[in-house]
Amino acid sequence: FRTRYYYILLYSVSNIIVIVFVECSIVAMGNPTSDEPTVVATPNSDTPSTTSNTCEPNSAAPPPRFYPIGTPGQPWTPSDCDEWKARTSLQRSYRHEVLDRLHRDSIDESLFDIVRYGQLSCDPDRYPLYAVQTKDWTSSVDKPRLLVTGGVHGYETSGVQGAIRFLQTEAKNYADRFRMSVMPCVSPWAYEHVQRWNAEAMDPNRSFRWGGPTEEAEAVTKYWKAAEEKTTASESHRFSSRIIHVDLHETTDTDATEFMPAKHAKAGLPYEAETIPDGFYLVGDSLDPPLDFLSAVIEAVKEVTHIAPPDEKGTIIDEPAVREGVILVPTKELGLCCSVTGGRYVATTEVYPDSEGMTREDCDLAQVKAVVGALEFVIAKMDVEKKEKHG
Repeated sequence: FRTRYYYILLYSVSNIIVIVFVECSIVAMGNPTSDEPTVVATPNSDTPSTTSNTCEPNSAAPPPRFYPIGTPGQPWTPSDCDEWKARTSLQRSYRHEVLDRLHRDSIDESLFDIVRYGQLSCDPDRYPLYAVQTKDWTSSVDKPRLLVTGGVHGYETSGVQGAIRFLQTEAKNYADRFRMSVMPCVSPWAYEHVQRWNAEAMDPNRSFRWGGPTEEAEAVTKYWKAAEEKTTASESHRFSSRIIHVDLHETTDTDATEFMPAKHAKAGLPYEAETIPDGFYLVGDSLDPPLDFLSAVIEAVKEVTHIAPPDEKGTIIDEPAVREGVILVPTKELGLCCSVTGGRYVATTEVYPDSEGMTREDCDLAQVKAVVGALEFVIAKMDVEKKEKHG
């Protein structure tokens, strides 16, 4: 800023060119990492003067406030996070809407076990974490694995209820061909409070890496690693391309009115209104994506709901649509849940519950169709491979 100003004088006031150039050069040579003042020569003076090497105060107007918590343009402090949590409230029951639906009457206990894999430290008794897995989940039986996760973002209702619906209606039909585990509600505190973040104002779906910062993600990661440790090295190599993981999510209108503004405010970033895609779409991994698999899931979901079209730029949530209803992102780099298995056939679903005429029943069924579509694709692929192997 200061250098640019003196360059203007350089061209307009030639008789002070040397003085101005010397002052500009000395200021530029100051150590920007030091708190010590910089000594500079000033015109018409034999005595150096002391000036700070910090920028002059910016007279620009402060950024506009678009969220009620925090200081615009500055990341949230711990007290801001505390204020955010204080504004949340219980809105539904994890026990009644999730745990009670996993009772033995609705789950075939001859095929599945209900296992507790952890709890949330904010209230371990209120928030136990459960998975429903086939009895051969950790065995070395010659079957590929399916992992279904729901409720990573607690406010996305059909991710939770769709996972339970799959367990109650379709899972038994595939238990003979797949080792399966369904984790219907990864973030129960967020489910009860209808929030994207957990109780510490952190997004679990950006922390699915070993030693990640959220206990919700850490619990899922440890659960998967424990199953992998019981798998021999030879089996791991043989089936690494036959791991399926479908992570069930929603994109809602409240993303634009609450959750994305909060995300930007917390980071001290400006926020511009965004367009919510009208319809279902999938997020796949940009590293060698199985596009035919993702398209097969899209086709299965079409039986229930419409697919989100790209915008005028050919994008969905600012990512290029590589196929109908499909976008790709670096899932592992972002710490997304669908990256936790390292499997070949992974996808994050995004149901749009606010579309005209869309019901909660439709949303849940769309999630079920996505999982079934993924399974049917892999079955068809295995059948082809088997035929080719035997001529």
